[in-house]
Amino acid sequence: MISKLPTWIWIGAWVLAFVGGAVNVVGLLGWEHHAVTHLTGTSSLLAESLAKWEVNKVQHWTTMLSSFVAGCVVSGIIIQDSTLRLGRRYGVALLLESVLLLMAAHFLQHSEAIGLYLAAAACGLQNAMVSTYSGSVVRTTHLSGMFTDLGISVGHALRRLPIDERRFRLCLIVISGFICGGVMGAITFSHLKYACLFIPTIITALLAGIYSVALYLRDRKKVSHEAERSGETTM
Repeated sequence: MISKLPTWIWIGAWVLAFVGGAVNVVGLLGWEHHAVTHLTGTSSLLAESLAKWEVNKVQHWTTMLSSFVAGCVVSGIIIQDSTLRLGRRYGVALLLESVLLLMAAHFLQHSEAIGLYLAAAACGLQNAMVSTYSGSVVRTTHLSGMFTDLGISVGHALRRLPIDERRFRLCLIVISGFICGGVMGAITFSHLKYACLFIPTIITALLAGIYSVALYLRDRKKVSHEAERSGETTM
């Protein structure tokens, strides 16, 4: 059960889900029509390619899956913990995600598949970055788990069983953010094509900056309090 959910988590979850939804729609609307933020469909396409032994497609889908996993690996190296906690190196991870999305936009504008792989790596990095909070799984680049938890909560409510209201609200926030990001991605793609990826690129870069400033202010406040306590004990 989620015991506490600070405001920064509500906002961060929605914004990151927005980014995930935007990137996924761009992948679906692009020249290859590939989803890049979740792996279920990609795994099924890999299975189909294996069954037909279409070597080029097998290599492509394997690289897509590997790229997402590679992003998760990098996240694990940077953050070193799956539990969401203020003070982790999320700013570094967000900045790296921004760079990956920027590179993805460049290659996709030239119809190069490496752009899809970079976008998948960015999404893997983001998805692993925020993995759990208070023992509950948090995912911001796909919605299967969120819709599952939402359905379970509704079922419990219909049976008049207790539900985790904070988890329920978190599901709604992530789902709404992902869909809103998809709407934005679809609208901007029709006008900007792959240049619309600059929007989630800028968003993740801004999040990295905001997070770094927040940590700086927190640490500065902590030092100030420690100095005040030290002064009081010497008096």
